[in-house]
Formats: sequence, C-alpha cells, structure tokens
Amino acid sequence: MTTCTPQSLPRPEPAEQSAELLWNAVSAADEYTATKLVLRMLDEGAGPESVLLDVIAVVQGRVGEEWAANRISVAQEHAATAINDRAVAAVSVHSAARTTATRGRITVACVDGEWHGLPARLLAETLKLRGWQVDYLGAQVPTPHLIAHLHNTRADAVALSSSIATRLPTAHAAITACQAVGVPVLVGGAAFGPEGRYAKLLGADIWAPDARTAADRLAEGALPRPGADHQQFDDLPHLADQEYTLVARNSASLVRNVFTALEDAFPAMRSYSDLQRERTAEDLAHIVEFLATALYLDDEELFTSFITWTAQILVARHVPAHGLPPALDLLARELKDLPRATRILRAGTHSLASAPFTAAGNIA
Repeated sequence: MTTCTPQSLPRPEPAEQSAELLWNAVSAADEYTATKLVLRMLDEGAGPESVLLDVIAVVQGRVGEEWAANRISVAQEHAATAINDRAVAAVSVHSAARTTATRGRITVACVDGEWHGLPARLLAETLKLRGWQVDYLGAQVPTPHLIAHLHNTRADAVALSSSIATRLPTAHAAITACQAVGVPVLVGGAAFGPEGRYAKLLGADIWAPDARTAADRLAEGALPRPGADHQQFDDLPHLADQEYTLVARNSASLVRNVFTALEDAFPAMRSYSDLQRERTAEDLAHIVEFLATALYLDDEELFTSFITWTAQILVARHVPAHGLPPALDLLARELKDLPRATRILRAGTHSLASAPFTAAGNIA
C-alpha cells in the first residue's frame, strides 16, 4: 500500500483557472458539476477561505456583470446565485470538522429589505473559518428581530450587509438600534458607497470593503462596546427640512403624476403593452426611491451615479435612454418647492447630458 506525502499531493489549480471552471458550470446551471468542482479543489489542497473569496465570490461578481450587460436573464442570474450559494454550503460542510470556535460570537445579517444574501453568507463562512462563533441570520432581517436576537445571544459584534443604496435609511436605524443595546456594528457592501463613505456618516463603528478585510479587522481586537450613554451625533442636520420625508411618503403619487405627464408628452406611450407600462412605472419608482435616499444622505453623487447606471442598463436592453431626462424634468416640476430635490434632479439631468450616449440612446 502506498501513502501520499504532503510533497506528493496534487497542486491546487490557480484561483483564476478555478474561477473560470466554476463560471462555466454556473453559467450552464450545472449545480452538480459546480459542487463537485468546489469539493475537488478542497480535496486537492486549496484553502477553504480562498475557495470562498477568490473563486466563488469572483464568479458571483461576474454573474452581476453579465446580468447588467444583458448577457444573462434575471432567471439565469437567480439560478447562478443559487448554485453559488450551494457551493458555499459545500465548503462549509467540508470544513466544519476542521474548525473550532475559539474567539467570540458574531451576528451576521442583511439589512431589512436587502435580499442579496450571498455577500453576508461569504462573510459568515469566512469568520467561521477564522474561529468565530457565527449566527448567520440571512437576508432581509427586520431590525426589531435583529435586536431581539442580540439580547438573547450577547454577541460581541454585529456585521450588517447591504448592496442596495436605497436601504441605507433602514441601515441607519439598524446601526443605531444595535449600538443602543451595547453591540458595536461593522458594515459592508456596495450600498455604503466608494471607500465606505456612508458608513461613517451613518455612525457605523467600522467598515470593510470585503469579507477578508472584515475578518482581518475583527482579528485585530474586540470592538469597543457602546456604553449606556452612547449617543448618535446629529450628522444629518439637513433632514430638518423634511424633504426626504415628503418624497418618501409621497412616492406612489409622484410616480403616478410623472407617468401621466409622460403619456401627455409622449403619446406613443399610450400604446404601450401592459408589460411596458409596468416596467416604465418600476423605473420611475426606482428614480423616486434613489432621489429620496440622496436626500437622506444629502449626496447628489449617489443619484447621478444611479441615473447614469440606469441609462446603461436600458441601453444594454435596447431600450432608448432618451426618456430619462424628460422624466427627471417632470419630477422636478412636481417637487419645485423642494430646493434640495430639484438641485439633485438637475444634477441627474446634467450627468445624462454628459454621458456618452447618442440621440437614439445608444452608447457612442
């Protein structure tokens, strides 16, 4: 009988090559091959953290890019994400017997309304590998239930994830509530902006751009617990003008009014199919929601980035983007008495005029 020494173990494939192989399986909706590939990587000596973050996370990022470019459908994106989640579970089961909780306890959750759970799942599994006891609560966790969980578990910290910027007002409430019961908060995800610009504004104790950095930061030492006298500084004094509240509370009527005005301005809209009308209303609802969030943060760049991204998404789907500026102008008329809102909408219109689109709405 022969034995396999460490020197004779097969060398694991480079992460880039493994990611390409996993992408091929995921894009073909082949769950069996994807899971088998991940397990083979682990058996051949690849580190489980590298498999999670350098392979699965990379492939998931590509899934998002392919959807944005309209090279895969929403259904294909959902299927790919489900397979990647299954791959994460395979890594977790494979590594469970080798990891022991030697550190503290961390709660990992998505902000209420945030359904992109995979980034938080990747963080949870990375922290387990690093020796933490982890309570992973998944997507869309209502803040009252999160606080009840913290009371029951006495976690050392909570990690909140959000990918969608419109969930930031909810994230702010969750951060404040966690700190009020003495639990420090680490946040991460695309919602918190470039370099985590909104994390500090909303009072988070720490921000990390990715799961590996988050785990490294937590390993540096325990986060100080907020004391009973912890107070949130009023870093959002602009909310006193009530513009955010007015836009958020009246979003449905704003969408209706702008939709009707667009029909008057563009009679061809009256012949839209039910699906086209529904999609147009959804686009208007997203515009209003992002405007409200920009008002909450007093950050017009959040809105201009969203509106130019929306134009790119439309163009990728062969939908002319030239309908966006009139929609912003009509919304500005509805909100003419709100100076911050009209300023942000004007900035959005300017960003579209400066973007490399042709008159037909195609990228030049």
